[in-house]
Amino acid sequence: MSDIALVTGANKGIGLETARQLGQRGIQLLVAARDHAKSEAAAAQLRSEGLSAQGLVLDVGSDTSIDHAVQEVAARHAKLDILVNNAGVLLDDPDRSPSQQSLEAWRGTFAINLFGMVAVTRAFLPLLRKAPAARIVNVSSILGSLALHADPGSPIYDSTMPAYNSSKSAVNAWTLSLAHELSGTPIKVNSVHPGHVKTDMGGKRAPMSIEDGARTSVAMATLGADGPSGTFTHLGKTLPW
Repeated sequence: MSDIALVTGANKGIGLETARQLGQRGIQLLVAARDHAKSEAAAAQLRSEGLSAQGLVLDVGSDTSIDHAVQEVAARHAKLDILVNNAGVLLDDPDRSPSQQSLEAWRGTFAINLFGMVAVTRAFLPLLRKAPAARIVNVSSILGSLALHADPGSPIYDSTMPAYNSSKSAVNAWTLSLAHELSGTPIKVNSVHPGHVKTDMGGKRAPMSIEDGARTSVAMATLGADGPSGTFTHLGKTLPW
């Protein structure tokens, strides 16, 4: 039986490319998106490339949607080998200072980037435990690094998107807590920084391709038994928390 991978926010950008690269390794794909039509279109695109892909409606901000998705995956496959928590939002207003960002932006950011990730992971954990050695990949960002934000010489020192940055710091804290909980199991949990990628979020001037942006997630999703857990990496390099 081949491995099953679920990628959230997989209808475009890094999520779609992550699914593609996992599929190219012979892994069956669950292409998750909030919208049925978009998830099915993305899955159909991957199938046209010769990959095994199914659409899955999953809104990480909806408990009802998450529950339905878990039931569907359980009925189809009875296990889950890989969960890539890729879905995320950037709601900070670039024209406002940190203290001027709206509470709506803060709440909306954490609702998806952190609470949605935690909710999805909690819900799918029973299916992940049924796999021989599951992998959980939490897509974070170098912008979540407190050490680099505090270093005047770092490339992100002047990045002041407080809601987004703080949500990714929280993602890293969640990764460490979950990795500690699962340390006595074959399940590995890691945070990744995709890089500054040419996506809707990253912008056209970003230096990295979408293909390269997906590589870290794919590498951590396919770790061997001797691979690490509880790390924060980018293209094989450890990043400071």
